[in-house]
Parts: sequence; C-alpha cells; structure tokens
Amino acid sequence: MGFGLHLMKMNFSKFDLKLRHEWTVASSLNRGKTVFGIVLLDLTDDQGVVGLGESAPSARYEENVGTVMEFLKQVDANKLSFDDVAGSMNYLETFPGNYGAKCAINIALMDGAARKAGQPIYDFLKLGFQENRHVTSFTIGIDTPEMIRKKVLEAEPYPILKLKVGGPDDQQNMTALREAAPKKTVRIDANEGWKTKEESLRNLEWFAQDPNIEFCEQPMHASTPRADWVWLKARTPIPIFADESFHHAADAEYCAECFHGVNAKLIKTGGISGAYEALRAARKLGLKTMIGCMIESSILTSAAAHLAELTNHLDIDGNLLCSNDPYIGPTSVNGKVSFATATEKTGLRVRAR
Repeated sequence: MGFGLHLMKMNFSKFDLKLRHEWTVASSLNRGKTVFGIVLLDLTDDQGVVGLGESAPSARYEENVGTVMEFLKQVDANKLSFDDVAGSMNYLETFPGNYGAKCAINIALMDGAARKAGQPIYDFLKLGFQENRHVTSFTIGIDTPEMIRKKVLEAEPYPILKLKVGGPDDQQNMTALREAAPKKTVRIDANEGWKTKEESLRNLEWFAQDPNIEFCEQPMHASTPRADWVWLKARTPIPIFADESFHHAADAEYCAECFHGVNAKLIKTGGISGAYEALRAARKLGLKTMIGCMIESSILTSAAAHLAELTNHLDIDGNLLCSNDPYIGPTSVNGKVSFATATEKTGLRVRAR
C-alpha cells in the first residue's frame, strides 16, 4: 500500500444537530431527543485533496460521540490513502467493531478517491444515478396523536411516510396519521419494539387492514431466535425488513431466510464500501433492499444517495429532520432525491453552507 508515501491529515470535531421536533423511537420511549450529536471529519492528503466524512453513532450499537472520538484518536492517518481505499479499510479492521466511527473515515476516503478521479462517487463505483427515480420516505417519530397529525401535515409534500411504531399507542398514532393523510403510502418501523412472534403477527395483521402499508421494519429484537423469524415471515400479511438484524454482507444469507428485505445503514456497515457489498449480497439472494439513516447531516445522507441504484427503497431523510444541517447535498424536493442542483461535481457532491 505504500504506507508513509502519502502524508494524510485528519481533523474531526463534534457537532450538535438540532431537531425540528422531539425524536422518540421504540427503543427510547421515555427519552425523546431534541439534539443529536454527530462527529464531522475531514482527511487532507499531501496534494491538498480533501475528503469529508461523518459518524452519526447509535447507542443501540454501543457507540456515541465519545467512543467515536476515542477511536479516531487511535487511527494513524498516514496509513490511510485516497489511492487505496480497500487497503485503508483493511488497516481499520485491525481495530474491532466501531463501525459508526469507521463509517466517517470510509466516507472521507471515498469522497477523496472520487474527487481525485474527477467523478461523483456513484460513477466512481460504476453505479450511476438516475434522476427522477429515487424517492425517500419522510419519518414520523413516536408522539401523541395530536403531534402525529401536525407532523404528517407538515410532511405533505412527501409521497411516502415512515411511522415509528413499537409503543403502546401504535393504533391511535396510525389512526391520527390517516386522518391527516388518508391514502399516502406508509412504511412502519417497530425498532425491535414487539416482544414475541405472536404479538408481532397480531400487530401486523391489524396494520394490514390498511391497503397502503408497504412493509414493516424489524418487528422484534435482533436476538429473537431464527425459528421465530421464520415463523413470522411465513405468516405476516406485510413484508418484513431487517434493520437491526442486518449489518454486513455476511448477514445476507440469514436475512434471506428470515425477512423479505433489508435496510442497510452506513453506520452499521462501516461506510459506503461496506454498504455497497452488503446491498449487492442481499440483492443476489433475492432480498428487497433499502438504505436507511440516523439523525444525520447531508454528508451521510449524500453518501447513502450515491448507492441508490442498488436499492428498491430509500429512507434518507435524517438531514431533513434537522434545523441546522451544516452541509448542502442532493435535494429531496417532494421526496425525489436529486443531484441536479449540486454545485460540487465530484466526490460526495456536498458543500458547506
């Protein structure tokens, strides 16, 4: 790899994203958030090429801003190279876990590598990007029925909604959503909130009375026995997608047995490179694919958008839920993800505000 030939500088810092509404999901019903900490990163090589990266760590995977910063302090930037992204990631794999932290470095490496090649990342990966094709859902967090109605009305331009479920008021919240948007396509996301296969099936059968429910993400905890997932997959009237059960390409075979589709997130896969492999592995086994997100800035949502051609569905609205996104990337006007107005032509195609 020629370690030491390319002097690389790495800078990183914490940034607090401010949410437009308090954010609550099934895994944290009593801990709604109004601020979400991320880590922003940049790599600069000896030729002055800069790559941008981001980590939006998740407590679900035992990561937070503090663990990301500690991980990044251990990394020898001179063992990273825009000319050898795979070798750089092999070096990072000498450190266990910490995929949310590795995600930030990988995105910066891909940004820099594509910039050096004079291409957007989607062309660098030979995927391309079709305009007017890719639509992101807009997520409605768990809330009171009154706030659900308000949020749904605010999300009127978006043709697909994702409703967080897995709490005690799921049915009331779904009813409130339908009062505000009677016919809109809705995905539901239980975030591991239902305890048993029987409870999951009862809930899925209730939601299936609505003909415009598209699928349900992660009804039960990832530790649920395989046999229970197989039982539920065989009976559910709504397709089920793995989120917390799907991290890497190696999980695709298990998920093909237990789910109809998978949700890849860059903070789980360790960045763009891992997500590319995970999505390809899932597609090869006939699974439907989507890319999801955390609460995050336009660096991470843009990184995900470059992989859109490998997906059936997108859920990359994390930046839209924030009021102080420090970057500008692809737009999501009326839900359609578009690079058409991006002034940056290479790499991630993002710029600072």
